[in-house]
Formats: sequence, C-alpha cells, structure tokens
Amino acid sequence: MQRYWRVLRLFWTTAIAAEMEYRLNFVISALSSGGNLGGSLFGLFLFYRTGYTFQHWSWEEALLVLGIFTLLQGISSTLLVPNLNRIVTQVQEGTLDFVLLKPISSQFWLSTRAISPWGIPDVLAGIAVIAYAGNHLGIGLRAYLFGLLPLLCGVLSLYSLWFMLGATSIWFVKIYNVTEVLRGLLDAGRFPIVAYPAAYRFFFTFVIPVVFLTTVPAEAMLDRISGGWLLATVALAIALLYLSHQFWQFALRFYTSASS
Repeated sequence: MQRYWRVLRLFWTTAIAAEMEYRLNFVISALSSGGNLGGSLFGLFLFYRTGYTFQHWSWEEALLVLGIFTLLQGISSTLLVPNLNRIVTQVQEGTLDFVLLKPISSQFWLSTRAISPWGIPDVLAGIAVIAYAGNHLGIGLRAYLFGLLPLLCGVLSLYSLWFMLGATSIWFVKIYNVTEVLRGLLDAGRFPIVAYPAAYRFFFTFVIPVVFLTTVPAEAMLDRISGGWLLATVALAIALLYLSHQFWQFALRFYTSASS
C-alpha cells in the first residue's frame, strides 16, 4: 500500500504541475460551473414556482439533491474524466502496452494517473448548495457524516460503471458516444427520483443506478433512509467495484497490443 500511495502522490503532483501551466482554464471552468449550476437551479425552480412539489420533497430538500449532484459532477471532472476517457486513446494509440508493462496494477494506473483541478469549482458549488439547503433544513454535523457513506458508495459505483464502459474499447475502440450517453443518463440525478414516472424510477434504480448516486445520500442526510437501502448502496458499490476489476481482467485477454 505504501508503494501505491507514493505512486499516487507522484501522479497527482506532476499532473497538477502540468495543469497549472494553463491557469486561465480555472477561470473558464469557474464560469462554466456557475452557468451549469444556474441552469440547474432554474430548471428546479420551474417545478416549484407555482407551489408544486415533488412528493415528500420540499424546495430545500430538492436543493440538497441538486447540491449532491453538483458535488459528484465536480468529483467526476476532477478524478474520473481525466483518466477514464483516456482509456479509449490508450487502446487506439497502442500506449496501453506501456501501462501493462509497469510493475503496478494497470487498473490503478489508468484510474489515477491524472487529476484535473478544473472540477474544483463544481465541488465548491455543490458543497455551498448542500450547506445552504442543510442550514434551512436544520441538518447537523452527524447527519452530514451519515450521508458520507452512501455518497462515497455512489462515487465508487459511478467509477465502476465508467471504467467498465472504458474497458469495452478493447473490442469496439471508439466508444466516446457511449460514455456521453452514460453522462447524459446520470444527469437525471439532479432531481429526486420521485420526479420521474414509475418506469423511469425502475430504470434509474435497477438498470442505471442513478438513485444511489444522489437521492439515497440526500435521504441519509435527512435521516429518513431505511437500513435496507443503506445496505443495498454499500453492496452495490462493492459488487460493481469487484465486477469492474474482473471485467478488466477478462477484457485484457482480448487485447493484442499495438504490435500484433
């Protein structure tokens, strides 16, 4: 583990140093983050402006879900996008060969090699929205800490799904559109799951588990989640993480390298 921590520190130090050469990107990213958040708030406001509310979800509670969604979006932009979207390029250009030759786990290398500070504005915006909604709802520190577990599980589930999609590039090479479809589906997490018809709720629970990314952490912070849902969130994250590892090992059997 110590060896991997040293490698991770080296990865992120060099990646941040390289990214900071283009500091104007941070300003552009902050403006983009503000615009996206403004659009999300406006979309949510359209539902509530006439007194309509999602079933059992007040305006502040729906804001909590939106804040968690924005936070996850920032985490994705910081940790997932810079790494997982490059798997396709690694396969196309044959540079995956060099990754496989390194004396560390190839999945670890592909998942942590880069980090982008341009997702930090979304992280800060998400925390600000969560704090604002939590202040109006009277959420205490204990409730925030209780929501960290399902939130972490949501991040792991999102990573696992994204990594498995990236791994399919070994067969299909160009899968950029598929990852964009996944990101589009995950946008459904900006609203509580009750905002959607029953068929969509089933899809976003059992097919693409969007409900576990935002709604479940929000309900945990609101202290109205059952033990069964919490257990399912943890079990899903562990299962998807294990499945992503096994799927990667399976996919590598079909990788023939750039020279063959």
